[in-house]
Amino acid sequence: MGVLLALALVFSYVESLIPFYFGVPGMKLGLTNTVVVLVLYLYGAPMALLISFLRIILSGFMFGNAFSIAYSLAGGLLSFFCMYLARRFLKLRMIGVSVVGGFTHNVGQIFMAVLLVNNYNVLFYLPVLMIAGCLTGVLIGIIAALIHDRIKHIAVLSQTGEV
Repeated sequence: MGVLLALALVFSYVESLIPFYFGVPGMKLGLTNTVVVLVLYLYGAPMALLISFLRIILSGFMFGNAFSIAYSLAGGLLSFFCMYLARRFLKLRMIGVSVVGGFTHNVGQIFMAVLLVNNYNVLFYLPVLMIAGCLTGVLIGIIAALIHDRIKHIAVLSQTGEV
């Protein structure tokens, strides 16, 4: 688990270095979601939730502030639970689950922004962020699916203790 958390933190750091700005504050690629989606499929929901939560808290302290932690928690936790539900009950494949995650992450962050800044005008960003979340969700889902196909046997071996 430590290696996966470290990988998520590295992705978080790398993402903070990438100038990705399309007129909407806070828009990111969501590279760290690759790790969360992979862990959800390889090791299950409890471990994926733990990795997501710890990554948000640790990266917030290392690269952000209290507001970034609040926004990330709102988006990350909503995103995780929706991805879990989409996988469990809708039986979506990895790309579909990732799209659900990208979409709902932005919804969670916007609603947290409404609460924190007490201004409903930030809701005008929602359509753009929802489209961006779907597009980046497809990209992250493709990457996660490609990685999953190459490493799923390692996860099985590590769970049986053969690695």
